Amino acid sequence: MDLFDRTEQVRTGAGEKAVLVHLDLPDALGREDLDEFHHLVTSSGVEPVTELVSKRDRPDPALFIGSGKVEELAELVRSHEADVVLFNHALSPGQERNLERAVKCRVLDRTGLILDIFAQRARTHEGRLQVELAQLQHLSTRLVRGWTHLERQKGGIGLRGPGETQLETDRRLLRDRIRSIQARLDKVRKQRAQGRRARDRSETPLISLVGYTNAGKSTLFNALTTGDVYVADQLFATLDPTLRKVRVPGVGPAILADTVGFIRHLPHRLVQAFRATLEETVNASLLLHVTDSSAEERDANVDAVNEVLEEIGANQVPVLHVYNKVDRLDQPPRVERDEHGLPWRVWLSATTGEGFDLLYAAIAERLADRWVDRWLRLPPSAGKLRARLHEAGEVLDERATTDGGMLLRVHVNRVHFERLLREADLDEEQVKVPDPSVADAETPSYNPERSHRAG
Repeated sequence: MDLFDRTEQVRTGAGEKAVLVHLDLPDALGREDLDEFHHLVTSSGVEPVTELVSKRDRPDPALFIGSGKVEELAELVRSHEADVVLFNHALSPGQERNLERAVKCRVLDRTGLILDIFAQRARTHEGRLQVELAQLQHLSTRLVRGWTHLERQKGGIGLRGPGETQLETDRRLLRDRIRSIQARLDKVRKQRAQGRRARDRSETPLISLVGYTNAGKSTLFNALTTGDVYVADQLFATLDPTLRKVRVPGVGPAILADTVGFIRHLPHRLVQAFRATLEETVNASLLLHVTDSSAEERDANVDAVNEVLEEIGANQVPVLHVYNKVDRLDQPPRVERDEHGLPWRVWLSATTGEGFDLLYAAIAERLADRWVDRWLRLPPSAGKLRARLHEAGEVLDERATTDGGMLLRVHVNRVHFERLLREADLDEEQVKVPDPSVADAETPSYNPERSHRAG
C-alpha cells in the first residue's frame, strides 16, 4: 500500500455514512460544541446516521470513551453499516489505532475532519499545498497504523527487518515531501512579500477581514467589493485568500482581504501551514473582526478568534469589530465607541447593506491618523507640488489667491504628504491654513466633487 494512497484513505467522501461520537467533558479539558460538530460533519459531505453521546470526567487513556462505550459504538457501526466514525475531539495516535481495531472501520478525530474539509475547499495551488502540508504533518504521527498487518511479524525469526524498513521508507518519503512543500511555500511567502512592498511604497492601507467561520465575512467582502467570492452556509466555505482594491469614502483606495475563518481549538498544524496566508492578517493596517451577532456562542467565538490572532502575532493590529446579521435581531444598525471615543463595534447586515455607511465612517475614523485632510496655502513657486498633490491624493477644493498662489483642500496619505513637502523644501507649518475662509482668496477656480487618486 503506497504512502500517499493511505493519505487519501483518511479522507471522508460524499455519501459516506458516519457515526458521530461526542464526549461531554468538563470545560477545563476542552469541551467541544455538539451543534458545531454537526455543522462540521454536514460541511464535509458525510451523512450522519446516528450519534453516541457520553459523559466522563476525563478521557480514557486507551479508548477515549471507555471499553463499554466502545462495544456500543461497534454495534452501532455494524447495525448502520457505517463507513467511518467521527469523534468531536482530538485523539492520540494510540487511541485512534485502538478504536479502529475495536470498531472495524476508519476513525477520524476532529482534527482529521477539519483537514478533510480544508482539502475539499482548497482551490488554488497555494491552498492545496498548505492543506497537504498539514495533512502530512498530521499523518506522520499516525504512520504506523497503515502497517498493522506487519505487527504480528515482529516476533518472527527473520521477519523483523521488512516491517521496520517499510516504516522507515514511509518516514523518509514523508520528510522529503514535507521539505518539498515547505520550500514551495517559502517561494509563495517571498512573492507575497514583494506584493506587500509594492503596497507599502504606495502607502495603500490593507484592511483584512477575520472572524469565526460562517460569520459572513465573504458576504461582507462581496458587498463591499462587488466581488464573487464563494458564499455558502457552510463552515470554511472560504479557504483561499482573496484581495480586492476598494475605495473607502474618507480614506481613498485600500486593499480588502478575505481570509479563512477560524474555529475553536483550530489545530496548531493548520495555523502553521497557513502562515503564508495569514501573513495578510499580521501585516494589515486594520482588522475587521466579523462576528455573527445572532449566534448563541457569540462571545466564545470572539474569544476563539482572539486566541488565533494572538498565536499568529496579529493581536497588536488595530481591530474594528463588525457585528453582522443584525437583520436576524430586532436591533437597528449602530456604532459603539470605546473609552477613547474611537469606533469599536459596528452593528450591520452584510446581506441587506444596512449599516454600511456607519462602517465606512468608522473605518475612515480608525485610519484617520494615516491621512492629512486640511486646507493648504501654496506659494506661486510650488506649481510642481500642486501637480504632485493631485496625483497622490484627492483635491477636494482649489482656489487662486491674490498673490498668485493657490489654496487647496487636500485629502492625502500622510507619508506621501510629508515626502512631497520635503521634496519641495517646505514644511507643514509653512503651508497649513488654520482658517479655510481666507480673505485674500479669489473666486474658486477649481472645485471638483472628487478627483481621482493615483497613489
